[in-house]
Amino acid sequence: MTKTNPGRFFEDYQLGQVIRHAVPRTVAEGERALYHALYPARHALYSSDEFAANCGLESSPLDDLLAFHIVFGKTVPDVSLNAVANLGYAQGRWLAPVWPGDTLRSESQVIGLKQNSNGKSGVVWVRTQGLNQMDQPVLDYVRWVMVRKRDTDAPAPETVVPDLPPVVAPEDLVIPEGLDFTEYDFDLAGEPHRWGDYQIGEKIDHVDGVTIEEAEHMLATRLWQNTAKVHFDATNRDDGRRLIYGGHVISMARALSFNGLANAQMIVALNAGAHANPCFAGDTVRAWSEVLDKAETDAPGVAAIRLRLVATKGNSRDLALKDPDGHYQPDVFLDLDYWALMPV
Repeated sequence: MTKTNPGRFFEDYQLGQVIRHAVPRTVAEGERALYHALYPARHALYSSDEFAANCGLESSPLDDLLAFHIVFGKTVPDVSLNAVANLGYAQGRWLAPVWPGDTLRSESQVIGLKQNSNGKSGVVWVRTQGLNQMDQPVLDYVRWVMVRKRDTDAPAPETVVPDLPPVVAPEDLVIPEGLDFTEYDFDLAGEPHRWGDYQIGEKIDHVDGVTIEEAEHMLATRLWQNTAKVHFDATNRDDGRRLIYGGHVISMARALSFNGLANAQMIVALNAGAHANPCFAGDTVRAWSEVLDKAETDAPGVAAIRLRLVATKGNSRDLALKDPDGHYQPDVFLDLDYWALMPV
């Protein structure tokens, strides 16, 4: 008998199954400092207590993607330890700010299963919720992941593919209580561009690039307690390379988007996301964005902007996402569709 945990394989999941993930984590200012050391994150609301207070908040919350990484990381030992790849995201909403001193935990429910035609793996859909120490939801999202089978002769489950809306409706966005951009300081934020300055269909080249190193991606993956084998163990892949955690690419691209979107302060929804091609140490990540939609909110001075964030490899300046056949370009790492809050 063994006491170690080999992780779940595809045949271990059942529709409707609820998984309470270990281990709760109390977050502090140290996480913010490490996040800003790992990524060139500069959005003012997450950098300055004074700026946040001027925007109606009690102080500066922890970065939205920092909260996402912690909630996500809790799920890995139960959902994607034996994953081939994380395939996509949908219906993500940030429901409440995360403050230094909060304790976060995660729960997931299996909402879909589909065995692949090769019989060696299958796709699992889960809805994950992050909760704080008061059992208040701070984040929820759906993701789907391809997981290996332990026994290729195990019978395939009934196929259930959840029907996921392509976008979170603007009226379902949750605006943090008290948020007010009527006295917003554009000088301190870093750019003058308001919500009204952006046009649907506009594309923004964020210009800058960052070369990913083994040391930083391993530090990030350990920081989020993400134990997926493909990120840690170089023997887990036939090519002997450790795959960069997709969330690392998301945060890098979001940080790079400051140049052109400095006033897209808070991410409040994740409509869809795909890790189009693998990223490895030594790759240089660049980013561009496209404005997909705009919406007003009831919060004073606050509007929502829907953005497509694309992370690419190398020196490409071609702001193209897919080829004529509808396949992602080979230099595209990430295609992320999200809503952010911006001053009117």
